[in-house]
Amino acid sequence: MEARRLFRLDNEVLAFRFTATMSDRVGAEPQERLSDPGRLEIWLHAAGLSVPDVSPTELQDALTLREAIYRAGLAVAATQRPNPGDAAILNGAAAAGQPRPGLENGLAVWHLSKEAPVPDALGVLAADAIQILGGPDRSRIKACEGPGCAGLFLDTSRGTNRRWCSMNTCGNRVKKARLADR
Repeated sequence: MEARRLFRLDNEVLAFRFTATMSDRVGAEPQERLSDPGRLEIWLHAAGLSVPDVSPTELQDALTLREAIYRAGLAVAATQRPNPGDAAILNGAAAAGQPRPGLENGLAVWHLSKEAPVPDALGVLAADAIQILGGPDRSRIKACEGPGCAGLFLDTSRGTNRRWCSMNTCGNRVKKARLADR
């Protein structure tokens, strides 16, 4: 199955792209896109973190990490500190992984160990989250204002006045709804 049909892959922040594997978080019934280990494997491959196999336990670890990233991101977007329990989950996942960065054909890639590729991949996601949530751009982290979304994004607009995670999805929906109301 093609990853682009299953997942939103348009967020420039890898950790926030991972949190988008749960959609419709606000209002409607949340929609879990990582419903089985195979789907996590597909998402990791699309993210450049190919693993040979994902166990049910590793899927649960990934979901726990994803939700910790999301809650910590919401806290930072609200100019608050992340919950210490969520920070501990991120720190633990980052420390457990042993990925190695590499440069191949002019592109940055991650080399995952043969012994623990999924923990390595989760370590990459956790490290990315830590870097963005605690780094110099943390004041630019926002939650989407699109109806039912609340997806996290990094506002890189000049005036830091971006309101939607993506103009192609949430922003477009809001504009279409405004036109329909007229």
